[in-house]
Amino acid sequence: MKLFKPSIRSLKPIFKINHFSSQKPHLDDVGPMASLLKTRSVVRFRGPDTIKFLQGLLTNDVRRFGEPVGDEKSTLVTPNVPASSARSIYAALLTPQGRFFCDMFLYEAPRSDEKLDPSGSRPGPDPDNVVLLADVDSSVLDELLETLKKYRLRSKVDIENVGEELCCWQRFGSDHHKKTPSSSSVEDPEGATVGWGGAMDHTGSSSSQGNSIGWQWHQDPRLDCLGSRGIFPSNTTPPMVEANTETEEGNYLLWRLEKGVAEGSIEIPKGEAIPLEYNLAGLNAISFDKGCYVGQELIARSYHRGVIRKRLLPLKFVNQSGTEVEQKVVPSSEVISSESGKKAGTVTTALGSRGLGLLRLEEAFKGSANLVIKGQEDVKVEPIRPEWWPTQWFLEHQPQQAAG
Repeated sequence: MKLFKPSIRSLKPIFKINHFSSQKPHLDDVGPMASLLKTRSVVRFRGPDTIKFLQGLLTNDVRRFGEPVGDEKSTLVTPNVPASSARSIYAALLTPQGRFFCDMFLYEAPRSDEKLDPSGSRPGPDPDNVVLLADVDSSVLDELLETLKKYRLRSKVDIENVGEELCCWQRFGSDHHKKTPSSSSVEDPEGATVGWGGAMDHTGSSSSQGNSIGWQWHQDPRLDCLGSRGIFPSNTTPPMVEANTETEEGNYLLWRLEKGVAEGSIEIPKGEAIPLEYNLAGLNAISFDKGCYVGQELIARSYHRGVIRKRLLPLKFVNQSGTEVEQKVVPSSEVISSESGKKAGTVTTALGSRGLGLLRLEEAFKGSANLVIKGQEDVKVEPIRPEWWPTQWFLEHQPQQAAG
């Protein structure tokens, strides 16, 4: 597999998988695929204060890691995360000013000595030996570790970079929930996790693979359509990844662009991005009833104000005849109205004829809008409404609200 190490937001599309024909491919027509995410690394949190420590820092409610999986009586599972995803959480760390610093996917580390809960049916938490793994952006890893250790103070939690031992994978594409006939993985009845062990015979499944107990695929906690995500030992290929389904990370980036989902501190600019404008609430990254955390004031104020006038949108770049154009647009390009010359927003990420942009909703979805790239007026910009957007977001660009 060719190494893929993106360092900027403008990348050439890569299609190295035999599912694709010589015609222009569409990722909705191929799959499932899996990518090793070389842009991500793994941090391990370990110690009795782990949950309390992260609870005071991150935008989401981390306390659910202290609850048995599937405990319907728990009052800690907030409405923005389904119970079936209770063991994988998407969250963000913000600056004290409420701007985005980095995102992370949190998972419970698999253990071979887990105790059963009182019902005897599932492993229960061990409050004295909590271990969580975080899938984080490699580009800010050193700064993130420094920041976390600054906040740690006297908390009993060890923070360690384990990126050499563990790596991050994403499984995506059409039919990504289907199990391949040759797979020896097992599937959780709730559909939340798939991997070596899952919720069943840990020892039997893992020994047949020759790998550590319990490494799993988890349903992506942001959106079902994004597929599955997981952390796996660096010296192994995850279950359900056949040789002809492994593809380069650029294809996963394109998959996200078409869904309108940014990831990492480059696509969501560190120290600049307002989390609600980048749709983190709709991506299950924010709990609005968890209590205080770093940067909460701006989030709460923006949320209770009710109207977000700018949002991150998927974009398509076409010429005047409507044909998609490749590699003409770069990040930071301004999007303007060709009629008024008024700025509508900015391109944040570009990959071939697709991209993401932070646009004013009033301009993006105005019936008479004719958006182009400033200085490249031959390139038209077509904003796309993602199917996963909550209904109430569509009301924000109506004239009566815009004027309010």
